Amino acid sequence: MNKVLIIDDSDINLTLIKALVLKLGECDPILFENPLKALEWCQENVPDLVIVDYMMPQMDGLKFIAAFRALHGRDEIPVLMITANDQRDVRYEALIGGANDFLTKPIDRIEFSARARNMLSIRAGQRYLANRAEELAGLVEERTKDIRDRERELIFRICRAAEFRDPETGAHIQRMAHYSQVIAKGLGLDVATAKLVLEAAPMHDVGKIGIPDQILLKPGRLTPEEFEIMKNHAQLGWELLKDSGSEILRAGAEIALSHHEKYDGTGYPGGLKGNDIPLFGRIVAVADVFDALTSERPYKKAWSLEDARRFLEEGRGKHFDPLCVEALFAGWDEVLDIKQRFRDADVLPV
Repeated sequence: MNKVLIIDDSDINLTLIKALVLKLGECDPILFENPLKALEWCQENVPDLVIVDYMMPQMDGLKFIAAFRALHGRDEIPVLMITANDQRDVRYEALIGGANDFLTKPIDRIEFSARARNMLSIRAGQRYLANRAEELAGLVEERTKDIRDRERELIFRICRAAEFRDPETGAHIQRMAHYSQVIAKGLGLDVATAKLVLEAAPMHDVGKIGIPDQILLKPGRLTPEEFEIMKNHAQLGWELLKDSGSEILRAGAEIALSHHEKYDGTGYPGGLKGNDIPLFGRIVAVADVFDALTSERPYKKAWSLEDARRFLEEGRGKHFDPLCVEALFAGWDEVLDIKQRFRDADVLPV
C-alpha cells in the first residue's frame, strides 16, 4: 500500500485529490491542511508520494519541500507540486528546490492519474533497488563471514601449532586475548578495533614455532646466549605474518614484533620507547604479563592478584604504558570474570 501525503489548506482540494488518489488503487491518502503538522508527521513516517500545494499560509510549498528534503532519508521521495498556470517562475524554483513534477490548477483527472502513477513507479523502483541492495549486502556479509570464519580457523590452528611447542596452555591464550580487549575498550578504542585486538592477540608468540626445543622447553633459566635466541621469536612471528592480506594477521604481526618492547626503551627487539611502540603491542604487553604472573605453571606458583596488580603498578612508565595499566584496572570486574571463565584444565608438562 502506497502512502500518499497530500498537503493543501483548502478542504475542497483535499477532498478532490483524495478521491483521485483512491482511484489509483493500492494507495492510502494521508491529508493535512497545515504543512507544519505534515512536516511533523514526516519526521516519523516515510510517504511514497507527496502532493503539496504552493500557496499556503503557514509555509508555502517551496519551503515545505526544502524542509522535507532536509529530513533524513527523504531526499529521493517523489514530490508533486500544485501550482497555477501562470506561476512558471515558482515551478522553476521548485524544480531547483527538489520538486519532481507539477500539477496545474484546475487539476485534470487524466493528467493527475498519469503524473501520479509515474511518480509511484519511480518510488516502486527505488524500493526495489533498496531491497536489492539490502539483499546483496546480506550476501556479501554472509560471504565475508565465511571468509572470516576460515580466517579465524587458520589463526586458531597457527596458534595451536605454536602452543604444542610451548608449555603455556590454551586458556592462557584465551585469557590474555580477552584481557587485551578489556584494555582496548578502556582506552576508548571503538568496538571494531577492540575486537581486532581480541582476534590478533593470540598470535603474539607464534614465532616460538621457530625456537629450538632445547631452549623453548628448557626448565631452568636460559643462558644469555640462549635468551638471545629466544628473543628471535618476536622477529620470527613478524616475518611469518607481516605480508598477509588479512587485517587480523597483519595486526598479529605487529603484536608479535612489539609485545616485548618496554615503555622505557629497554625491551626487544627494537628498543622502542613510549608511544613509538605500536599501541597493540603496548596493550598485549600488559595483558600477557598479567596473565603469566597470575597463572600456575609446572615451574612456578601463580601470583596473587594483589601482587600482580602491584607489579603492574610498579612497572608503569618503565615496562608498561601507564594508560594500558590504568585501563586494565578500570575493567577489573571484567578481568575477574575472564579469569574465572577461562581456567586451565590442567598444567601441561614441560
